[in-house]
Amino acid sequence: MTRERLYLFDTTLRDGAQTNGVDFTINDKIQIADMLDQLGIDYVEGGYPGANPADTELFSKERDLNATFTAFGMTRRPGRSASNDPGLAALLEAKADAICFVAKSWDYHVRVALETTNEENLASIRDSVTAAKQRGREVLVDCEHFFDGYKANPEYALACAKAAYDSGARWVVLCDTNGGTLPHEIEAIVRDVVKVIPDDHVGIHAHNDTEQAVANSLAAVRAGARQIQGTLNGIGERCGNANLVSIIPTLKLKKEFAEKFDIGVSDGQLKTLASVSRKFDDLLNRAPNRHAPYVGDSAFATKAGIHASALVKEPQTYEHVPPEAVGNRRRVLVSDQGGRSNLLAELERIGLSVDKSDPRIARLLEEVKEREAMGYAYEGADASFELLARRILGTVPDYFDVEQFDVNVEQRYNALGKRVTVAMAVVKVKVDGETLISAGEGNGPVNALDVALRKDLGKYQKFIEGLKLTDYRVRILNAGTEAVTRVLIESEDEAGESWTTVGVSSNIIDASFQALMDSIVYKLVRSGAKA
Repeated sequence: MTRERLYLFDTTLRDGAQTNGVDFTINDKIQIADMLDQLGIDYVEGGYPGANPADTELFSKERDLNATFTAFGMTRRPGRSASNDPGLAALLEAKADAICFVAKSWDYHVRVALETTNEENLASIRDSVTAAKQRGREVLVDCEHFFDGYKANPEYALACAKAAYDSGARWVVLCDTNGGTLPHEIEAIVRDVVKVIPDDHVGIHAHNDTEQAVANSLAAVRAGARQIQGTLNGIGERCGNANLVSIIPTLKLKKEFAEKFDIGVSDGQLKTLASVSRKFDDLLNRAPNRHAPYVGDSAFATKAGIHASALVKEPQTYEHVPPEAVGNRRRVLVSDQGGRSNLLAELERIGLSVDKSDPRIARLLEEVKEREAMGYAYEGADASFELLARRILGTVPDYFDVEQFDVNVEQRYNALGKRVTVAMAVVKVKVDGETLISAGEGNGPVNALDVALRKDLGKYQKFIEGLKLTDYRVRILNAGTEAVTRVLIESEDEAGESWTTVGVSSNIIDASFQALMDSIVYKLVRSGAKA
C-alpha cells in the first residue's frame, strides 16, 4: 500500500525563540538549522527578516540545506499596497526558499488588532501570496487564531484560508494560537476545512496551553492535515508548541500512522533523536527533562522489582516501543523498591558478569537498601551505583587517597573596590606514595573544591582533562539543624558521555565531595586507568 507523504515543519528558530529565557545567537541558529536538516525535517523556519539584526543577517546569505529554509513575516499592512510595504519587501528580498505569512483569520482580531475591515484583510492575504509567488517562492500562510475564529465565525475563517489557497499558497496552516482548543474540536474543524481545501495543502500549528499540542497535531492529521508544525523539545511562548521530538517517533513507530504515512525522517535518523534532543538542551544551557517521552532518561526506566523481572524476560511487557529505535536505552533502576532482578539486569548492562547465586549479590542488595535508608538515591546516580557494585565485587583500583582538604569562604573588596565573595580550597592527595597539594579558587566552596581536586592527580591527570561538571543539585532530606543533605552531580567527558554521582551527609561540603570523588573515580574506571 502506498503511503501518503506527511511533512514536518520546524519553527524552533522563530516561534521557539519566543520562549521565556531563550535568546538565540546567529551561530546558534545556524547550528540548530543544521541539526534539524540532518534529522530529516522538511521545512526549517529561520525567523523574521527585518524584525531584528540576527534574523536579518541569517537571511542575508544562502543556506546549504536539504530542508526548505523558510522566512516568516506578516501579510501586507492594511492601507498599503504590496509594492509599498517595507515588511513585505524585506521578506521578498530574504534569501529563503519559502515564505510563511501570518494572517488574521478571526474577525474579532481583524477588527480589534488590525483595525481594518474583513474585506481588506482578505485582500491583504491575496496580495501578499501573489507577490511572493511572482518572486518564485513557495508560500505558506499561517491562519492565526483559526480555530477560535472558526468557532466564532466559520464562514469568515474559511474565507481567509480559501483566499490563501486560491492565490497560490502551497500550504494553508491552521493555527491554534491561544492553545485552548481540544483534540475533538481540532478534528471536527479540520474535517470541515478539507472539504474546501485539498488535504495535502493543509497544515496544523498547535500551542500547548492545555498540554495537548501533540494530541491536537495528531488529531489534525487524522482529520486530513498533511503538514505538522512544531519545535524541538516543545519550546515556545507561554506553555510551548507541539513537540516534534514526541511527534516524530509516534508517526514512525505507531501502527495507525506508520502504515499510512511516510515522513522525511529515516529509521537511521530516528535513532539520533535522543541525541538531538539532549544536544539542543545543552545549547540552551538547561538540564534535559528526565521524564520527556521517548528521549528522557526515565522514558524506559523501570524501578519496581516485579516489572524488572518481566522486562528482563521480555522487554515488550513494559515498553511500548524499543528504546534503541529513538537512540535511548533501557534503564533498570536500582533502589530499595527493587530486588535481585533489578540488580542483575543493571550489572549485566554495565558489563559485570556475576552468577545470580553469588553471595555478593545479596550483600550488594543489602548495601543498596541500607544506603538508600540513609538518603542515597542510586536510581538517579548510575555511576555511583556502578562504583559501589565494583567495590563489593573487588574491581575498583585504589587510584589515589585524599588525605585532607580545606575550604575557606571569604568576602572582601577586589582591586576595583567591589565587594566580592570568593571561595578557596586546598586538597592534599597521595598518588603512588607521592603527596600532591593543590589549591583552587571558585565562585563557591564546591566549585573551588572541584577545581583543586582536579588540578593535579599526577599520572591520572591525562584521564580527567576532558571531565567537566554539567549539573549540581542539592536536596535537604529532613528538617532541623541536623538536616541530611543529598547532592547529585552530573558530569560529562570529552566524548559527550554523561553520568551522575551522589553524596549524602549532614554537611553539604562533605556530600558534595563524595559525589565529586565518585565522578573522578568513575571516569578513571571507564578510561581503563591502571592503579
